[in-house]
Amino acid sequence: MTPPADIHDTLAVLDDATVALVRLAAVVAAGDEGSLRDEISRSAGAIPDVWVEELLLQTYLFAGFPRTLNAMREWRRIHPTIASAPESRTPTRADGEATCERVYGKMYDRLRENIRHLHPLLDDWMISEGYGKVLSRAGLDLPRRELCIVAACAATAQDRQLHSHLHGALNAGASAGAIDAAVDVLGDVLDATRLRDVKLLWARVRGK
Repeated sequence: MTPPADIHDTLAVLDDATVALVRLAAVVAAGDEGSLRDEISRSAGAIPDVWVEELLLQTYLFAGFPRTLNAMREWRRIHPTIASAPESRTPTRADGEATCERVYGKMYDRLRENIRHLHPLLDDWMISEGYGKVLSRAGLDLPRRELCIVAACAATAQDRQLHSHLHGALNAGASAGAIDAAVDVLGDVLDATRLRDVKLLWARVRGK
């Protein structure tokens, strides 16, 4: 499946492919082997191939290399050919700075200061590796990337990062309605208590 031709860098409502992508993000980040295999199988033909691969590539930032490798291995079983992004230009550090600033908005300078305080290398890697090399890649637009990050953080109970990326999804161009829908997608992936907590956190973010 190829991406729709009319994709823009804003996201007002979730199409079926994005619903499936967000669900996949949660399962890849926190699901067991069986649920991962089933979800990867359902993804074939339901989500543009390049979206799946970009999601799997970015997963190592939020759930580690082991889960990323396992998910990519399952994907390769049914899709042996690597999907090509629309362009091959390697994102630069400047791209990473621009992407991070877009996600964090008015909190960008404070974020950089806080991360540098933790360790200067973490700040460097966050920009050059995370927001640059990975999240600034072509192939998946930033609003969808942020919704996948929201799903991964929700599934792994990383609430500090979930709070940041709920804001980030809004800043990146996802509408509040799109985020509502993305949270609802997680209804049969998270248990009832965890889903309630995610919805409460989103309600607080949305109410600010």
